Amino acid sequence: MPPATLSATSAEGRTQPRGNSLAVLLLAISAFVIVTTEFIIVGLLPSLSRDLGISIAAAGQLVTLFAFTVMLAGPFLTAMLSHFERKRLFVVILLIFAGANALAAAAPNIWILGFARFLPALALPVFWGTASETAGALAGPEKSGKAVANVYLGISGAMVLGIPLGTLASDAFGWRGTFWGLSGLSLLMGVALFLVMPTLAKPPRVRLAEQAKILKDPYFLGNVVLSVVVFTAMFTAYTYLADTLQQIAHIPAAQVGWWLMGFGIVGLGGNWLGGQFVSKGPLLVTAIAALVLAIGMAATTLLAGSPVWLGVALAVWGVANTALYPICQVRVMQSASHAQALAGTLNVSMANAGIGLGAIIGGAIITHLGLASVGYVAAGIALVAVVLSALVFRLKTRAAA
Repeated sequence: MPPATLSATSAEGRTQPRGNSLAVLLLAISAFVIVTTEFIIVGLLPSLSRDLGISIAAAGQLVTLFAFTVMLAGPFLTAMLSHFERKRLFVVILLIFAGANALAAAAPNIWILGFARFLPALALPVFWGTASETAGALAGPEKSGKAVANVYLGISGAMVLGIPLGTLASDAFGWRGTFWGLSGLSLLMGVALFLVMPTLAKPPRVRLAEQAKILKDPYFLGNVVLSVVVFTAMFTAYTYLADTLQQIAHIPAAQVGWWLMGFGIVGLGGNWLGGQFVSKGPLLVTAIAALVLAIGMAATTLLAGSPVWLGVALAVWGVANTALYPICQVRVMQSASHAQALAGTLNVSMANAGIGLGAIIGGAIITHLGLASVGYVAAGIALVAVVLSALVFRLKTRAAA
């Protein structure tokens, strides 16, 4: 991960190492809330579709709406806001999430719910484009890598606790109760960051045209396209995992949240493995993780009839799935020569393009081939990512030559 460029000092110019460590922790918890808000819809799809009287495939397009909004708005908004003081920026983002989740909780129909999903999708890529380098700056050069990893631990935390507990909460309080809870957590984190996080030196304003020069680098663009394919594979199957567990594996609805929690707990190991091995070669590690992902997704459908073997397949899938988050972010940012915030956001945006495409592809597969075919199609897309990793590596060697 490239070194952060922000100055981790207070407005008075003094470093605050103890306060900075707490601020990094709060950024990680904020990441947990934000990622849970993005992906919670996956666990809520069955109950939400029943309550609003729409098909599971139609409800799945809420995932597409969120993802494509991130994809289209993310790079532009991050480039425009990259010079804003970080503390104020993060507080405003969390207030947006608080309001949007409250609106989702009160939504009377799919259209209002869609609007409530659209608003935080505008703010999410700005957070991800700036949180990593801010955490690195707060921790200082010697601890920046660990700080960035801690922020990304928020993703795993969402997979382990946020999404599964949100799913379980929806069984007890309804899907609206889950969104009310997320609204309260977003507000709490906004207040906590306002009180704890030091005011950082404002980053210099860099012209959009200057930042956009990274888009002329074939190697960088190849890495971005690879992220699209990886996340398409992941979310072709993951978007409909809750429904797969209910309909294919015949897991009782009240137990699905616990299975998703198990998926996330295993994912913690994947997050650690991704962070440990990505330095060995981001493209090679991407290819290996994508291959393991393909095996896990295909095996989940194949072994759905046996609870024990289903658990093994989900474990394989969960490790690869969560490992690919930090792997892809580090890989894309390392491939950029400058404009790190924009590079990070472009990866998040293109990852969300893959998330949206995955939701569309998975929904189409369910409509035309049936839910049981989703895992196999997703595995095929993951194998495309393996091949593409080799092609992108050739771009790197060509550029070096």
